[in-house]
Amino acid sequence: MTYKRFFITLFIILISFPIFIKAQDKIIDQIIAIIGSNVILKSDIEAIYLQNQAQGITSDGDMKCEILENLMIEKLMVAEAELDTLITVTDNQINQQLDMRIQYFVQHLGSEKAVEDYFKKPIVQLKSELTDVIKNEILSSQMRNKIVENVTVTPSEVRHYYNNLDDDEKMTINTQYEYAQISITPRVSEEEENRIKEQLRDIKKRVEDGENFTMFAVLYSEGPSAKLGGDLGYFGKASMDPAFSAAAFSLRPGQVSNVVKSEFGYHIIQMVDRKGEKIRCRHILIKPKIEIETKEKQLNLLDSIANAIRKGDITFEEAAFRYSTDKNSRSNGGRVINPMTMSSKFEAEMLPPAVSKVLTKMEINEISKPFVSTDEQSRENFMIVKLLNKTEKHTANLSEDYQLISDLYLEKKKDDTIQEWISKLQSKTYIRIDDTYANCDFKFKNWIK
Repeated sequence: MTYKRFFITLFIILISFPIFIKAQDKIIDQIIAIIGSNVILKSDIEAIYLQNQAQGITSDGDMKCEILENLMIEKLMVAEAELDTLITVTDNQINQQLDMRIQYFVQHLGSEKAVEDYFKKPIVQLKSELTDVIKNEILSSQMRNKIVENVTVTPSEVRHYYNNLDDDEKMTINTQYEYAQISITPRVSEEEENRIKEQLRDIKKRVEDGENFTMFAVLYSEGPSAKLGGDLGYFGKASMDPAFSAAAFSLRPGQVSNVVKSEFGYHIIQMVDRKGEKIRCRHILIKPKIEIETKEKQLNLLDSIANAIRKGDITFEEAAFRYSTDKNSRSNGGRVINPMTMSSKFEAEMLPPAVSKVLTKMEINEISKPFVSTDEQSRENFMIVKLLNKTEKHTANLSEDYQLISDLYLEKKKDDTIQEWISKLQSKTYIRIDDTYANCDFKFKNWIK
């Protein structure tokens, strides 16, 4: 018997039986699948299942079947990626993904302590165990991108694809809006800045005199971490506002910073711990308040601008360039781009709530009255908007929705290419799946031979 046949026989024997710890007389693991020379253990699936729950990931199907298939695809792709000298993974890439994964856990479970309790291990150990997992995910992703990098679609292919769709396969497009805005974020008064700075300086002094930073964060901080005592967990320098990071990374453990201004407001920061290129900090955030007189002044200014546009004294595009403080739209005539699709079309639920409330009641080319909206940093913005176009709810068609249909077909073509690539590897790779997963409804066929 050759060594290759011996090991395959051994794998077949192992897959039929759990692995036991005799001293403890209980099952600790089981081989669920063999892909070539790689195995997938029950513990691998259970670990990812726990991680998905910790990130709030749900599924309409059998999640463990989906996890198994993803792992099998990953094993095929990683094996190929490791043979490609142009595909590499850096420590920085792994560390960034590790940080993001832990932050997802913390956000969903509430705190680092809750994460450790949930996984029954320290964060440091969890990160160590995730390192190879994340490396393989990155390798697999890069291999997938390489497989489809030359896949394109032509207009004739898109038309042929669309014309051969059954009516029930053509997607429904909800009502979409295109709009332009003039948005003004008012400057904070010097008095308000001084008030906040004085409050934060007083807290800093009291902490340095022995009082508890966490208590002050719970009482006064206006950031989402307030309920955690201002604890931000471990983070890298590039993951925070530049001014915030510069101040935080200059601290020693236990030290409290001077007042720091960021795009979110004003902070004081307390260093908790440092691990290599990562630090753990607490902070107290206080956001400036806009005075009533300032609000009225901005609303009156926007009302005057809107009237001037309606009378033809100035175009909306000129007014946006002259008055708007939104850097993303002011040089584009005020036209707003959807960051999710990179088009100018928005469905109502994609819009900021205040904008949606106004825009959905307007006529095309109408200029709104001034109103107040809130941005991603929870700052008040004073706005007027113009409805540029409105596309009513309809079945997708080539004249109005060509780009969307083209994108959908491109994704289908990429999926088909991936399927073909996987099928070729399936046919020449030894694959064995445990009977407990034999009834899984896998996306890609031919796993079970």
